[in-house]
Amino acid sequence: MTNRLAIFDCDGTLVDSQANIHAAMTACFAEAGRAAPDRAAVRRIVGLSLPEAMRALLPDADDAHHHDLAEGYKRCFRRMREQGEVEEALYEGIVETLDRLEADGWLLGVATGKSDRGLRLVLEHHGLFQRFVTLQTADRHPSKPHPSMIELAMAEAGADRLSTVMIGDTSYDILMAHNAGVRAIGVAWGYHEPAELLAEGADVVALHPSELPLLCSRETA
Repeated sequence: MTNRLAIFDCDGTLVDSQANIHAAMTACFAEAGRAAPDRAAVRRIVGLSLPEAMRALLPDADDAHHHDLAEGYKRCFRRMREQGEVEEALYEGIVETLDRLEADGWLLGVATGKSDRGLRLVLEHHGLFQRFVTLQTADRHPSKPHPSMIELAMAEAGADRLSTVMIGDTSYDILMAHNAGVRAIGVAWGYHEPAELLAEGADVVALHPSELPLLCSRETA
Protein backbone atom coordinates (compact mmCIF):
# COMPACT_ATOMS: atom_id res chain seq x y z
CA MET A 1 0.00 0.00 0.00
CA THR A 2 1.30 3.45 -0.93
CA ASN A 3 1.44 5.98 1.89
CA ARG A 4 -0.10 9.43 1.62
CA LEU A 5 2.46 12.14 2.26
CA ALA A 6 1.86 15.83 3.02
CA ILE A 7 5.10 17.81 2.66
CA PHE A 8 5.23 21.27 4.23
CA ASP A 9 7.53 24.16 3.57
CA CYS A 10 8.71 25.71 6.85
CA ASP A 11 9.31 29.49 6.69
CA GLY A 12 6.06 31.20 5.74
CA THR A 13 4.05 27.98 5.93
CA LEU A 14 4.59 26.43 9.37
CA VAL A 15 6.27 29.39 11.07
CA ASP A 16 6.48 33.15 10.56
CA SER A 17 10.20 33.92 10.47
CA GLN A 18 10.23 36.92 8.15
CA ALA A 19 11.42 39.41 10.79
CA ASN A 20 14.33 37.15 11.76
CA ILE A 21 15.37 36.59 8.16
CA HIS A 22 15.33 40.30 7.38
CA ALA A 23 17.31 41.13 10.53
CA ALA A 24 19.98 38.52 9.79
CA MET A 25 20.17 39.62 6.16
CA THR A 26 20.57 43.26 7.19
CA ALA A 27 23.34 42.33 9.64
CA CYS A 28 25.30 40.20 7.19
CA PHE A 29 25.10 42.84 4.47
CA ALA A 30 26.35 45.44 6.96
CA GLU A 31 29.31 43.20 7.87
CA ALA A 32 30.13 42.98 4.17
CA GLY A 33 29.98 46.77 3.81
CA ARG A 34 26.79 46.74 1.76
CA ALA A 35 23.52 48.58 2.18
CA ALA A 36 20.69 46.52 3.63
CA PRO A 37 18.50 44.87 1.01
CA ASP A 38 14.96 46.07 0.62
CA ARG A 39 12.52 44.25 2.91
CA ALA A 40 10.27 43.39 -0.02
CA ALA A 41 13.25 41.90 -1.87
CA VAL A 42 14.13 39.76 1.15
CA ARG A 43 10.54 38.57 1.34
CA ARG A 44 10.82 37.42 -2.28
CA ILE A 45 13.82 35.14 -1.66
CA VAL A 46 12.53 33.26 1.39
CA GLY A 47 12.56 29.57 0.52
CA LEU A 48 15.65 29.59 -1.67
CA SER A 49 18.92 28.13 -0.43
CA LEU A 50 21.27 30.84 0.81
CA PRO A 51 23.63 31.05 -2.19
CA GLU A 52 20.64 31.30 -4.53
CA ALA A 53 19.05 33.92 -2.28
CA MET A 54 22.21 36.02 -2.36
CA ARG A 55 22.42 35.62 -6.12
CA ALA A 56 18.86 36.91 -6.45
CA LEU A 57 19.57 39.89 -4.18
CA LEU A 58 22.93 40.74 -5.81
CA PRO A 59 22.84 39.41 -9.38
CA ASP A 60 25.93 41.41 -10.40
CA ALA A 61 28.18 39.94 -7.68
CA ASP A 62 30.29 36.84 -8.29
CA ASP A 63 29.79 33.37 -6.82
CA ALA A 64 32.55 33.85 -4.26
CA HIS A 65 30.81 36.92 -2.85
CA HIS A 66 27.47 35.11 -2.79
CA HIS A 67 29.14 32.31 -0.82
CA ASP A 68 30.72 34.76 1.63
CA LEU A 69 27.38 36.48 2.21
CA ALA A 70 25.67 33.13 2.75
CA GLU A 71 28.25 32.20 5.39
CA GLY A 72 27.86 35.64 6.95
CA TYR A 73 24.11 35.18 7.13
CA LYS A 74 24.57 31.90 8.98
CA ARG A 75 26.87 33.57 11.51
CA CYS A 76 24.46 36.44 12.06
CA PHE A 77 21.45 34.18 12.46
CA ARG A 78 23.35 31.92 14.87
CA ARG A 79 24.39 34.95 16.91
CA MET A 80 20.80 36.17 17.03
CA ARG A 81 19.67 32.75 18.24
CA GLU A 82 22.35 32.63 20.93
CA GLN A 83 21.25 36.06 22.14
CA GLY A 84 17.61 34.99 22.34
CA GLU A 85 16.55 37.29 19.51
CA VAL A 86 15.01 34.66 17.23
CA GLU A 87 11.24 34.28 17.27
CA GLU A 88 9.74 31.76 14.86
CA ALA A 89 6.09 31.62 15.86
CA LEU A 90 3.81 28.90 14.56
CA TYR A 91 0.95 30.18 12.49
CA GLU A 92 -2.42 29.87 14.18
CA GLY A 93 -4.04 26.51 13.51
CA ILE A 94 -0.91 24.61 12.41
CA VAL A 95 -0.84 22.13 15.30
CA GLU A 96 -4.53 21.34 14.88
CA THR A 97 -3.99 20.86 11.15
CA LEU A 98 -1.14 18.41 11.73
CA ASP A 99 -3.34 16.54 14.25
CA ARG A 100 -6.13 16.24 11.69
CA LEU A 101 -3.85 15.11 8.87
CA GLU A 102 -2.28 12.41 11.03
CA ALA A 103 -5.70 11.28 12.21
CA ASP A 104 -6.71 10.97 8.55
CA GLY A 105 -3.73 8.70 7.88
CA TRP A 106 -1.29 11.15 6.35
CA LEU A 107 2.47 10.99 6.90
CA LEU A 108 4.10 14.39 7.37
CA GLY A 109 7.28 15.79 5.89
CA VAL A 110 9.16 19.06 5.50
CA ALA A 111 11.06 20.46 2.50
CA THR A 112 12.79 23.73 3.33
CA GLY A 113 15.59 26.10 2.46
CA LYS A 114 16.65 25.99 6.11
CA SER A 115 19.68 24.03 7.29
CA ASP A 116 19.34 20.73 9.13
CA ARG A 117 20.29 22.48 12.36
CA GLY A 118 17.90 25.38 11.86
CA LEU A 119 14.97 23.14 11.01
CA ARG A 120 15.58 20.83 13.96
CA LEU A 121 15.80 23.77 16.36
CA VAL A 122 12.52 25.32 15.27
CA LEU A 123 10.63 22.02 15.21
CA GLU A 124 11.99 20.97 18.60
CA HIS A 125 11.14 24.39 20.04
CA HIS A 126 7.51 23.81 19.12
CA GLY A 127 7.50 20.12 20.08
CA LEU A 128 6.96 18.99 16.50
CA PHE A 129 10.21 17.29 15.51
CA GLN A 130 9.04 13.71 16.03
CA ARG A 131 5.88 14.22 14.00
CA PHE A 132 7.65 14.42 10.65
CA VAL A 133 8.82 11.19 9.03
CA THR A 134 11.03 12.91 6.47
CA LEU A 135 12.96 16.19 6.71
CA GLN A 136 14.64 17.64 3.63
CA THR A 137 16.82 20.75 3.84
CA ALA A 138 19.21 22.91 1.83
CA ASP A 139 22.16 21.09 3.43
CA ARG A 140 21.57 18.02 1.27
CA HIS A 141 19.77 19.23 -1.84
CA PRO A 142 19.90 21.76 -4.67
CA SER A 143 17.83 24.88 -4.09
CA LYS A 144 14.12 24.93 -4.78
CA PRO A 145 12.54 24.60 -7.31
CA HIS A 146 14.71 21.54 -8.04
CA PRO A 147 12.58 18.44 -7.26
CA SER A 148 15.28 16.62 -5.25
CA MET A 149 13.75 17.35 -1.83
CA ILE A 150 10.35 15.98 -2.78
CA GLU A 151 11.78 12.97 -4.57
CA LEU A 152 13.80 11.86 -1.54
CA ALA A 153 10.91 12.63 0.82
CA MET A 154 8.66 10.31 -1.19
CA ALA A 155 11.29 7.57 -1.19
CA GLU A 156 11.77 7.82 2.58
CA ALA A 157 8.02 7.85 3.28
CA GLY A 158 7.01 5.11 0.84
CA ALA A 159 4.79 7.49 -1.12
CA ASP A 160 4.39 8.10 -4.83
CA ARG A 161 3.52 11.10 -6.98
CA LEU A 162 -0.20 10.47 -6.89
CA SER A 163 -0.28 10.16 -3.10
CA THR A 164 1.93 13.17 -2.30
CA VAL A 165 1.09 16.84 -1.93
CA MET A 166 3.44 19.79 -1.46
CA ILE A 167 2.16 22.65 0.72
CA GLY A 168 3.96 25.99 0.58
CA ASP A 169 3.73 29.75 0.46
CA THR A 170 6.09 30.64 -2.38
CA SER A 171 6.28 30.17 -6.12
CA TYR A 172 9.43 28.08 -5.51
CA ASP A 173 7.34 25.52 -3.61
CA ILE A 174 4.76 25.38 -6.39
CA LEU A 175 7.38 25.00 -9.11
CA MET A 176 9.24 22.35 -7.08
CA ALA A 177 5.99 20.38 -6.78
CA HIS A 178 5.41 20.54 -10.53
CA ASN A 179 9.01 19.55 -11.24
CA ALA A 180 8.49 16.51 -9.01
CA GLY A 181 5.12 15.68 -10.57
CA VAL A 182 3.11 16.05 -7.35
CA ARG A 183 0.10 18.17 -6.39
CA ALA A 184 0.76 21.71 -5.17
CA ILE A 185 -1.30 23.52 -2.53
CA GLY A 186 -0.42 27.15 -1.90
CA VAL A 187 -1.07 28.96 1.37
CA ALA A 188 -2.26 32.55 1.65
CA TRP A 189 -0.60 33.45 4.98
CA GLY A 190 3.02 33.38 3.79
CA TYR A 191 5.38 35.47 1.70
CA HIS A 192 4.08 35.28 -1.90
CA GLU A 193 0.64 36.45 -2.93
CA PRO A 194 -2.11 33.88 -3.67
CA ALA A 195 -2.52 35.19 -7.22
CA GLU A 196 1.16 34.49 -7.90
CA LEU A 197 0.87 30.96 -6.51
CA LEU A 198 -2.12 30.27 -8.74
CA ALA A 199 -0.33 31.78 -11.74
CA GLU A 200 2.61 29.43 -11.13
CA GLY A 201 0.22 26.48 -11.18
CA ALA A 202 -0.95 25.86 -7.63
CA ASP A 203 -3.93 23.51 -7.73
CA VAL A 204 -5.58 25.55 -4.98
CA VAL A 205 -4.63 28.10 -2.29
CA ALA A 206 -5.67 27.58 1.34
CA LEU A 207 -6.77 30.72 3.15
CA HIS A 208 -6.30 29.17 6.62
CA PRO A 209 -4.48 26.06 7.90
CA SER A 210 -7.79 24.49 8.90
CA GLU A 211 -8.63 24.09 5.20
CA LEU A 212 -5.60 21.91 4.46
CA PRO A 213 -6.86 18.46 5.53
CA LEU A 214 -9.85 18.64 3.22
CA LEU A 215 -7.84 20.15 0.36
CA CYS A 216 -5.15 17.48 0.68
CA SER A 217 -7.76 14.72 0.50
CA ARG A 218 -9.40 16.30 -2.53
CA GLU A 219 -6.12 16.74 -4.33
CA THR A 220 -5.04 13.13 -3.88
CA ALA A 221 -8.45 11.46 -4.23
